[in-house]
Amino acid sequence: MTLKEHSKHSKITRPAYGNFGRNEWAIVGAACGAIKALADALIKELSSRYTCAYVDAQHAKADEEALLPGRLGSGAIVEYTDQIQYHQFDMKRELNAFQFRHLFNDSDLVLVNGNHEQAKAQVVIIDASKKASLQKRLPQLTNVVLFLLADGMEEVYDFLQEAIPDWQAIPVLKLSETDKVIAFFQEQMQKARPKLKGLVLAGGQSLRMGQDKGAMRWHGKEQRYHMADLLDEMCQEVFISCRPEQQVELDTNYNTLPDTFTGLGPYGAILSAFREDPDAAWLVVACDLPLLEAATLQHLVENRNTSVNATTYASPQDGFPEPLIAIWEPKSYPVLLSFLAQGYTCPRKVLLNSEIHLIEAANANTLRNVNTPEELEQVQLLLQQKTTY
Repeated sequence: MTLKEHSKHSKITRPAYGNFGRNEWAIVGAACGAIKALADALIKELSSRYTCAYVDAQHAKADEEALLPGRLGSGAIVEYTDQIQYHQFDMKRELNAFQFRHLFNDSDLVLVNGNHEQAKAQVVIIDASKKASLQKRLPQLTNVVLFLLADGMEEVYDFLQEAIPDWQAIPVLKLSETDKVIAFFQEQMQKARPKLKGLVLAGGQSLRMGQDKGAMRWHGKEQRYHMADLLDEMCQEVFISCRPEQQVELDTNYNTLPDTFTGLGPYGAILSAFREDPDAAWLVVACDLPLLEAATLQHLVENRNTSVNATTYASPQDGFPEPLIAIWEPKSYPVLLSFLAQGYTCPRKVLLNSEIHLIEAANANTLRNVNTPEELEQVQLLLQQKTTY
């Protein structure tokens, strides 16, 4: 019997991961000491703005017996130690790309010692002492973004010119020009900043209100469209999140995004947005915020921190993060899924247990939502007072 290729899985958009993260560079062409020195310089400079990680391997001598540390030698597969200044995990198991991506999910930038591991982009050092070694690594050079000339080197090797298409378009710097190398990586990270898309949450059933909150007209049009118009001023694309059966009712001039994670409320809407585009950041706004203004949203965007899971406002009532007036970064997608796998569907709980950037609103009233007829009367009074000034 001939086995056919398995192809029954659903096709969904995959995040732009490499072996470890979205933004990763293998440094090749030099001794490990030089690679580590370059990585140290880059991390020291970039870590104030980006979460950085480094991947390497230990050199083991052939005549040394591999001794497992701590309880691993007794048969444990994982040992965790709180080292006070840092946390240490020792693992006795093989790790694959799927597991590495989970472990490195918080990292904005991953530098890799290319003598031991591969990455989806490469920085090639031109060093005479490693010329022969570099020739053997030509198959690894799939996406070279930078050449670095070590001391005494003046040009890119002929064999690299022959093997790398359009090599002339790749920047060439001297390895000793640390400031220029750092500037190159700063530019790369700026280019990699996730695009911002908007999501108006309009799929709720409004049971406490007794009428569809998204269809209420606070500002001359249905609130879901008013909110979409506000987001359109600061987002690349805007979608109105809805239940699948609502989609036919909505104005076709607006993009709609029906829930694909059903029965989970706003949590499912956020997950559905990331399923649509896992590499975008999503500015998520509930449709029951009649006092929300463009200035409040703009303040959120201006204070966005892409290195954390989310940027959000502190609630005026209890100081807790507001999950439904927030920018959720791409790295929050696997975090949301992991909470779901543990039986939690509260987006605020995710924020409370994740790295976030919490800011204060200049006007607390703009964060006020309306869920009941009583709250409706209070907000109507505030809106009337506002229009009289």
